[in-house]
Amino acid sequence: MFLGKLWRSVKAQLNKLGNFFSGVDPIAQMQLEYDQAVEQLKEGRVGLEQYRALVERVGRQVETARQRATELEATVKHYLAAGDRDAASQYAVALQRARKELEDGTAQLAMHEKAYEGNLAKIQRATKHLGQIREKIKKYDAELKMSRAEAEMAQLAASFHFDVTTDFGQIESVIQDKISLNKAKVRVATDLSGEEQIDFERERAMEKARAEQALREFEVEMGLVTPDTAGVPQAQKQMGPAREKQAEG
Repeated sequence: MFLGKLWRSVKAQLNKLGNFFSGVDPIAQMQLEYDQAVEQLKEGRVGLEQYRALVERVGRQVETARQRATELEATVKHYLAAGDRDAASQYAVALQRARKELEDGTAQLAMHEKAYEGNLAKIQRATKHLGQIREKIKKYDAELKMSRAEAEMAQLAASFHFDVTTDFGQIESVIQDKISLNKAKVRVATDLSGEEQIDFERERAMEKARAEQALREFEVEMGLVTPDTAGVPQAQKQMGPAREKQAEG
């Protein structure tokens, strides 16, 4: 039977999946076996649908036979009540054949229903089993990748001979030196900026003092103020009259 052969094939695929843990790429092999089992289950579902259609057809035949037997039984009773035994006997023979067909059809329907339920249960179990295997594949794939990563890290650590107490300390010292240098650059820039500001302010103050002094000398020369009130030095006080005498001569 088609479903029986199909179920044996699916079962074989499931057994392969359950026992397969070797090879160059076991995850890929397990996935391949899983995909093949899924395809066979799809075929099994189509076959089960076709078988169910057969069961439904037999069920309709049994129902038709039941209705036929009921009608013939009523007809036999009718002719007996009418006193027509010849007609009643003829319909009685037809009733016997209808009842035999109904009995055979009912037995066949029961057999097909049982077979259908059995195949349905097998496919349901296979589907559930495949779901579990799918989860196992995901789990094994993740664990395998993690173990490979751990193995690679172990190999790297062994080949580099990385010592936390020495190598990391040297790296940390280099980083701290760079941080100190960056801080020093910022401090020097700040200090230089402050010194330039001080020099600029001093220069402005000297320029202002020279300008004020020149203005006072001008006021003295013009007679607007006296040297005493203007606060001009003595040498500068004498310089004004001497220039006046030279001008007169």
